[in-house]
Amino acid sequence: MTETIAQTPVKDATPLAIVQGLAYTTIPKDLYIPPDAMEVFLEAFEGPLDLLLYLIKKQNLDILDIPIAEVTRQYMEYMELIKSVSLELAAEYLVMAALLAEIKSRMLLPRPDNAETVEEDPRAELIRRLQDYERFKQAATELEQLPRQGRDTFTASATIETTAIATKPQPTVSLQELVLAFADVLRRMELTAHHTVQLEGLSIRERMTRILTALQEKEFITFSSLFSNDEGRLGVVVTFLAMLELLKENLIEFVQTTAFGSIHLKALNAG
Repeated sequence: MTETIAQTPVKDATPLAIVQGLAYTTIPKDLYIPPDAMEVFLEAFEGPLDLLLYLIKKQNLDILDIPIAEVTRQYMEYMELIKSVSLELAAEYLVMAALLAEIKSRMLLPRPDNAETVEEDPRAELIRRLQDYERFKQAATELEQLPRQGRDTFTASATIETTAIATKPQPTVSLQELVLAFADVLRRMELTAHHTVQLEGLSIRERMTRILTALQEKEFITFSSLFSNDEGRLGVVVTFLAMLELLKENLIEFVQTTAFGSIHLKALNAG
C-alpha cells in the first residue's frame, strides 16, 4: 500500500532588497564592504591651532607647560587620519607638524651650563599663538551666544488698515430722465392751469439769474422746486430753457443721487 504525503506549499520569502528590478532574498556571498566605507568624525577643527588646543584641553594639560613630545605624537596620529581621508586637508597641517618637530628636536638638544645668554624656551612662540587663538575663539563664542537680529529676535511690525472713505457715486442724469421730469411738471401745470388770459413778461436771462441766485444760497436745489404753478405752461418752458442755457454755459449741472430718484441742480463753482 502506497501512502501519499501531502506537501505544504512554501510561500515566497520577502526580498531583502530590489536592485535594478531584481529581488534579492539572500545576502550575496561576494558582497564586499571595505573597512573605511563609513567613518564618523566627532570633532571638526578649523585649523592646526584649533587641533592643538583641542589636544591640550583633552588631556587637561597646562598650556604654559606643554609636553611637546606627547602632543606631537597625538598630532601626527591625527595627520595620518587626515591624509587617509583627504589630501587637501592634510596640506594646511604640514607647516604645524614641521614646527612641532622642530620644537621637539630643539628641546632634545643639550644645553651648555656655561651659556652666556639664556635661550628662550622653544615652545614660547607656539604658546603665545595658542593663547591668542584661545582668546579670539572665546570671544567668537561669546559673540555667537549674543542675541542676533533675524535669528533670535525679530522686529515686530504691525500695519493699520485704513478704511477708505467710500464716496457715494453720483449717477449721471440722462436726457430721458430730464425729459420725463419736465413732462411730469407740465402735467402738474395742466391740472392747476387758469383760463385767465394775460400778458406775462417772462425773460430767460432773468430766470437764469434767479436760478443762479438760488444756488448761491443752497448747494443743491430740487429740479421741480424751480417751477411755479402760477406761471402756467409759459413759465415752465421759460424756466426749463433757462436751465438748459445755464447747462450749456457750464454754470450748473444736474445731479441724481439714486437711480430714478429726484433730480437736483448744483452750481459748478459751488465747490
